[in-house]
Amino acid sequence: MELEAMKDAVVVALEDIKARDIVVMNVKKLTSMTDYMIVASADSNRQTRALSDNVQKKLRELGAHILGVEGEESGEWVLVDLGGVVVHIMQPKIREYYNLEQLWGGPSMSKKLELPHPPSHP
Repeated sequence: MELEAMKDAVVVALEDIKARDIVVMNVKKLTSMTDYMIVASADSNRQTRALSDNVQKKLRELGAHILGVEGEESGEWVLVDLGGVVVHIMQPKIREYYNLEQLWGGPSMSKKLELPHPPSHP
């Protein structure tokens, strides 16, 4: 599966289950382990696991191979390794503590996805 298509499919799978604060980081110049890291927030252990399950299901349907999954037992931080794309699904306190976006290059290396919000009503 093409890397860009894999990255985009992960984002769609995360959006399907209402992940928050999705950040896509191009890290290919920083590590030989992967090309992209995607970080997303979930509000509960249940949602973290549901997001992981949906990413795995959607990517398998597209022919991607899941290399590994870690952290599903606790549900606080689940990592899905797709080779060229590594997905981190974290609860907010864990995400804030580890601050992967800053660790892997800061804002210049990441792209936060802004989802459209409905207009506010007075």
